[in-house]
Amino acid sequence: MSADELSTPLGQKRGRLRRFRLPFTATQAIATLLGLFLLAFVGFALFNDDPLGGEPIAHITLKPPGPDDTKQAAAAADTSNAAKAEKSERAEAKDALQPGQRTITIIDGSKGTRQDVVVSAGNDDKADVPPAEPAIAGGINPRLLEQSRYGMIPVMAGALKPFSAYAMSTDAERAKADRMPTIAIVVTGLGVGAARTNDAVMKLPRAVTLAFTPYGSDPGRLVEQARARQHEVLLQIPMEPFDYPDNDPGPQTLLTSGAPEQNLDRLNWHLSRIQGYVGLSNFMGARFVATDAAMQPIIREAAKRGLGYLDDGSAPRSVAPGLAKSLAMPFARADLAIDTVPTGGDIDKALARLEALAKERGNAIGTATALPLSIERIVSWSKSLESRGILLVPLTTAMLKSKST
Repeated sequence: MSADELSTPLGQKRGRLRRFRLPFTATQAIATLLGLFLLAFVGFALFNDDPLGGEPIAHITLKPPGPDDTKQAAAAADTSNAAKAEKSERAEAKDALQPGQRTITIIDGSKGTRQDVVVSAGNDDKADVPPAEPAIAGGINPRLLEQSRYGMIPVMAGALKPFSAYAMSTDAERAKADRMPTIAIVVTGLGVGAARTNDAVMKLPRAVTLAFTPYGSDPGRLVEQARARQHEVLLQIPMEPFDYPDNDPGPQTLLTSGAPEQNLDRLNWHLSRIQGYVGLSNFMGARFVATDAAMQPIIREAAKRGLGYLDDGSAPRSVAPGLAKSLAMPFARADLAIDTVPTGGDIDKALARLEALAKERGNAIGTATALPLSIERIVSWSKSLESRGILLVPLTTAMLKSKST
């Protein structure tokens, strides 16, 4: 039996199987499919209304500009114009420089302000900035600052000292003070308690000197306000009293038990807290100011930095007068505290004693706290002082006059 023949179960023979064949070959099928695809593509291209011819399309939604968008656009334009104007000004300033000069920019990080100053090439620390008129500008001369590990602290720049740069009296006022008895009033303990500090700044005559402690949440801002009102400013340095630590002046107090290096480091912390002061004064410190070994480095450092020193007169054994004299630094000692007894009658009596001292010696210095009653009595007393032949002057004027008499 051949391979194409099969036997049935009954032994019968079956005919040869037929093979099924497609009416077209595989090649023909593929060609047909390609033709159909091409026909569909040509039809889509002819009858579809798409001017981009099938290129990818991104859809966005547009809305009319609102008020906020207009403001933002205007602000951006203003910023751009301001930047262009500043760039133009800088270019003009650069063209005006003399040979060997260039500009540097000093940036105040706390305020975000910047100031361009002219310096000679290779002499960056000698910026050619004339001292500002302190009674008007109230600015800080960058030449009178140097960096410490705590921040900027005062320093001399050649013959220029903070004591003279931040003094608030004019030449005419100093000349007048030479011809009349004078009184200086120093209001102490400011910086802690913004309300009392603001009262002192705003209500007291400009000739009253204001002494700030290094404490408080924002002493720098309060000092700026005081100087803007043409008050001279002192920085009070916390020093060890006899009953320390039961009576504690505050953090970073200068101690008689501390090494000179430690006390000088603490002094730098205090010096960095505010700017624009003419000198220092003790805050408490009866034990410290009476200890020569402790006071010597402090007075020497203050003199080196071009500052004056006011002894508040509370410690009879203070060595500050002798130390200051040996260094030829501006110095004064207060004659009395006018509100030791804080009543209106006692304050008026103390002011009258101060007048008598001024007429007797030509100059007198009183201290007071920022009690509302003290401020009120000083303001009232000062209004008629000059009519009685006595001139109220800033502390620097009294210090210079006391050295000349």
